[in-house]
Parts: sequence; C-alpha cells; structure tokens
Amino acid sequence: MIFVTLGSQKFQFNRLLIEIDKLVESGSIDEEVFAQIGYSDYKPKNYKFKEFLNRDEFAEIMDKCDKVITHGGTGAIIGAVKRGKKVIAVPRLKKFEEHVDDHQLQIIDEFEKMGFISAVKDIENLQVTISNIDIIKVKKYVSNTDKIIKSISEFINSN
Repeated sequence: MIFVTLGSQKFQFNRLLIEIDKLVESGSIDEEVFAQIGYSDYKPKNYKFKEFLNRDEFAEIMDKCDKVITHGGTGAIIGAVKRGKKVIAVPRLKKFEEHVDDHQLQIIDEFEKMGFISAVKDIENLQVTISNIDIIKVKKYVSNTDKIIKSISEFINSN
C-alpha cells in the first residue's frame, strides 16, 4: 500500500495528487493508495483520501503501508524513515504556489545524499521512481539517542 501524506501546513499540493491520480487511472500504480491531502483543493478520483487524519488514523495507515510518498517536509520524511518505509519525497515548489520558497529541494537533496529516501524533483519522474522503489536500497534508520544521552551524562558526571 502507498500512503501519500502532505502534512498540515496551509499549502495545497494539487500537482502531486493529480499526478498520482493519473498513474492510478493508467494502471501504472496498481496497488492501493490512500492520501492525507491536507489543504489541497484537488480531490482524487481514483484513490481514497481524507483531508486530515487524527494521530490514531495516521499511525494505523502508516503501519499498513510499505511505501510513503510525501512532500519535502522533515517531519513527514523522518517519521516514515523511522518506521522503515520506502520513502519518495517530492518537494513543494514556490512557482506552483505550494510553499513560500524552494527550501524543500535542499531538504530532499540531503536526505537522498544520506541514502534514506528517493527524491523526485521533476513530477514526470514519479512513475519511474514508484516502479523502481522496491529494488532501491535505502539506509535503515538507527537511533543515536542513547549515544547522545550517554555523552551528556558523561560530560555532566565529569564536572
């Protein structure tokens, strides 16, 4: 299952929803798709969606999916990577009035360089990326929280 999550900021991302609708309609995507569309005013015709999900609904869908298509927001990307999902990130762009600037390009570039996601900067490449996502190797998230806590603890105890 593919989970499309567009965050909760007050920006539309119709361009991504329309492209996914086209890919489902053409049969290029042949698995179940569910989208949390946020403030987008485009309503998908070929897959299920809801404007906003509560925390439990979000967690339930995230648990069921194996792939996540998301905007270039750090929270959405990190949340999916931490859960071991294959992530495709498409940046919101200023020229389409999807955000106030193009900072999401830099965010997805960095996550892709680190090996955690597949970045799609040109929406025309989404179908190919979706088709190849199962064979793309991505890094698994490994928490370093314990290491940080240990370092802080050692620092505090050494003084």
